[in-house]
Amino acid sequence: MTDTILNPADPPQRQIEKLLAITKVLMRRVEQIADDGGAAYAQFQRAALLEDQVRERTRDLERALDLLNASNAALEEANRETERARQNLADAIETVQEGFALFGPDDVLVMCNSRFCVHLSDVRPHLVPGLGFADYVDLVSRSADLELPEGETAQSWAVQRRRQHLDRHVIFNVRMRWDHWVQVSEHRTKDGGTVVLQTDVTDLIRLERQELGRLLDDQERLVRATLDHINQGVAIFDPGRRLVGWNARLGVLLALPMVRMRVGAEFEALFDGLARQFRFGEGMTADQLGLWVDGRGGRPPLGFELRRDPGLILDVFAQEMPDKGFLFSFTDVTAERRAVEDMAKAKETLEARVVERTLDLEDALAQAERANASRSRFVAAASHDLLQPLSAAKLFLSSVPETDLPAPVVEAVGKAQNALVSVEGILAALLDISRLESGKAAVTVAPIAMGRLLAQLADEFTPLAAAKGLRLTLRPCDAVVLSDAGYLRRILQNLIGNAIRYTNRGRVLVAARPRGAMLRLEVWDTGPGIPEDEQENIFKEFHRIAGRASASEGLGLGLAIVDRAAALLGHPLGLSSRPGRGTVFMLQVPSAEGPRPEDRAPLAALPGPSVQGRIVLLVENDAELRRAMVLLLEKWGAQVIEAASGEEALALIEDLGILPDALIADQQLGAGMSGIQTLVALRARAPDLPARLISADRGEALGNAARAARLGLLMKPVQPDALYAFLAGTTTKGP
Repeated sequence: MTDTILNPADPPQRQIEKLLAITKVLMRRVEQIADDGGAAYAQFQRAALLEDQVRERTRDLERALDLLNASNAALEEANRETERARQNLADAIETVQEGFALFGPDDVLVMCNSRFCVHLSDVRPHLVPGLGFADYVDLVSRSADLELPEGETAQSWAVQRRRQHLDRHVIFNVRMRWDHWVQVSEHRTKDGGTVVLQTDVTDLIRLERQELGRLLDDQERLVRATLDHINQGVAIFDPGRRLVGWNARLGVLLALPMVRMRVGAEFEALFDGLARQFRFGEGMTADQLGLWVDGRGGRPPLGFELRRDPGLILDVFAQEMPDKGFLFSFTDVTAERRAVEDMAKAKETLEARVVERTLDLEDALAQAERANASRSRFVAAASHDLLQPLSAAKLFLSSVPETDLPAPVVEAVGKAQNALVSVEGILAALLDISRLESGKAAVTVAPIAMGRLLAQLADEFTPLAAAKGLRLTLRPCDAVVLSDAGYLRRILQNLIGNAIRYTNRGRVLVAARPRGAMLRLEVWDTGPGIPEDEQENIFKEFHRIAGRASASEGLGLGLAIVDRAAALLGHPLGLSSRPGRGTVFMLQVPSAEGPRPEDRAPLAALPGPSVQGRIVLLVENDAELRRAMVLLLEKWGAQVIEAASGEEALALIEDLGILPDALIADQQLGAGMSGIQTLVALRARAPDLPARLISADRGEALGNAARAARLGLLMKPVQPDALYAFLAGTTTKGP
């Protein structure tokens, strides 16, 4: 096959040779052709142009050839550098003390050093590049130099090894023949390959064994020393029920011969005759103990007692150990059991004494309750008996005409009236204390309009304060509280009365201040104040500061009544005082919600002439009191029909055939009809007839009974002003 004119695949030198040949041929042809029209020159000109193009092409080819030669030189240098780096890497991993192998991302061996699998002589010849990881694991698992763990086979070991290969990081130990140990660690590279390192840890394993042996020896000595010094007898058995450990205390407690206590002794041989020497406690027998030691049904923790005459008691505890061995511990609890028995006996004796003492206390309590009840009844009866002549005395004094009497007599009558008022206050306080201490005081909690209550207290105490030159201020209050009206009034009366009594100059202020859901009632005074060490004592009965009890100054019962009544109502009570500056008492009362209670105007006494000519039926079995009331009523211009019993009063009304303008009857009229029964019977004739019941009984039961019968109640000693107000407010037809 002939060459073409120009072939781009030819080397540059060949192309140049072809161009020169073409040029020569063209020149000869130009010279041979004679052309008058200049064709030869034109051919020459084209040849020249073609020569320039060939020359330019030749230069391009030469430059390309130079570049190709430079690239080939660089490639050869890179190959040399790669080979040097590969050799350096091989030299480097060869110097590594551990066995090193690199598997590619396709789990094919790339390279390894001479120490890799150095302990597996039958695997080393097969470690060539291109070996697959699975084939490598199979070779290792079947190696005669590999010591497989107990219970493992070559196949199961290979499966486990391939499973470990799936993790990114793996470290484990492998045992070889002649007690060599290799630690194998795998690490995944960034491109998915695997680096396997094998480190000889034989010296570390052997050193660890030595240290462990010394530790076990030390622990054995420690355990031995501990066993020898504890107060329990201990026996340790291996899984084969052979004795492997014990202490001297065991032989002392069980009285075992030393020849039996040796390593390897069988359980049965060691404790032979145990059942003959000891009695098993409740819930345990020798057969049951044998079954537990046999271990076929498991060995749950076991506890029981062994007893031996004369009085030795051992507490036995048995437990299985992790290696299926077991241990027994024997504790002498004789002293503890005897102490428990002694305590049980002492407990029985103490319980009997407690029962006896309880009965004595119950008897004493019953006697105290009877005595308290008797005292309450005595106080009530005594107060009633005292109030009867007291009422008579007050009424007698009130009936004394105020005109035509010498001045000394008028003064004596006034002092007698004041003395009787003091006695009345003392008796009322005693009754209140008796009722509060008996625990039988009942309260009726209902809404109370504080404005009306404070107005009544202002009317009551303003004259008393003015008589001492004091200014009494009760600030208006439209609040409504929840409390017992009687006890709340009594508390405020005592606090205001005390403030006025112990204040010599200045003022007394009563204020009500809202505090959330509560209303705080405050009583301020400018008195001498109360020292801090006396602020608790002032609430005790008959306790007064800087003075002794007297009828005129009070017996020190007011604050005792306040304290007990506030506790009964559940109203917090407090005080603050500065000696020389004054005192404030504070009472917290819950505010009431809902509509305000209706205000009722107090009954006002009419002028004296309104009583003139009134016919009054008076029923009173006490002759002196009846006589005193008759004198007082007649002094006021009333006409009195008197009777000593209810039956007599009914008979008089029947005989006279007239109805009085007002009815007054004492509650206690002797063995016959009571005052309520008498007034109800009299009112049966005229339901609207005004009537008042008189009594010294301040109990709730009588008050409820009077309200149920629509009867007003006047408490003894009867106040002449209250009696006059009742009579002045009556009419012939009105109640």
